[in-house]
Amino acid sequence: MDPATIIGLIIAFGSIGSMVFMEGSSLSSLFLPAPMILVFGATIAVGIASGTIADMTRAAKAIPIAMRGKLAQPAGLIDEVVAIAEKARKEGLLALEAEAQNVKDPFLKSALQNIADGMDAEELRTLLEEQVATAEREQRAAAKFFNGLGGYAPTVGIIGTVISLTHVLEHLSNPATLGPSIAGAFVATLWGVLSANILWLPIGARLSRLADLNIERMHVLLEGVLAVQEGSQPRVVGERLRAMINVADKGKGDKDSGSKATKSKPLKEAA
Repeated sequence: MDPATIIGLIIAFGSIGSMVFMEGSSLSSLFLPAPMILVFGATIAVGIASGTIADMTRAAKAIPIAMRGKLAQPAGLIDEVVAIAEKARKEGLLALEAEAQNVKDPFLKSALQNIADGMDAEELRTLLEEQVATAEREQRAAAKFFNGLGGYAPTVGIIGTVISLTHVLEHLSNPATLGPSIAGAFVATLWGVLSANILWLPIGARLSRLADLNIERMHVLLEGVLAVQEGSQPRVVGERLRAMINVADKGKGDKDSGSKATKSKPLKEAA
């Protein structure tokens, strides 16, 4: 688990709360039901309207993923592929059918099963690359949904403020209530900007980052299984795959990889 998002949100909201108390105000002046209902309700509503129900469902399911940020350990994946390569060299590719039953990763399991079934190397590469592309589209769709909310929220907040100010102008005959009414009117703008920059956009960015890391993981597995199919030496397989990940990530789990994965190149066995 990578708690970066949780830690960041706690610090961000804590900083806002600290400022409120240091200014001599109270949180009750910010937690006004009417503007909060408008900002959060209308923002989510227009987010749903801008996509499909499937996009909304996918985004809702992605919230726990963004909070946990659980990622497979790069070194552990490479060690697993190297062990598979050793077994394939000793027992043949048909032995991978039994090995696939013990693999938890769906992408790796599918690849090993196809190798055991005798799929051609080029066909296997095409299939795996299509699976990677599909996974990337699905994961980025959730990030796009939250980034969209981050774009809508400030404008919705301004709409709320305009509505409240319109109500304030209807009661100019009572000067005693003008100050609190105007202050309350701007709470909608506050929640619009706050929710966009401290909630929606960070979640969208987090999901985009996790998508990058997952695609990198799938590229590592893709190159690994193709090397296994080619009969590459396990040591060469391990060295090549470790070269594909950030030095800071080697031997560590639940960390971010360094650079974005580029187009894969076939592994070649050392002469």
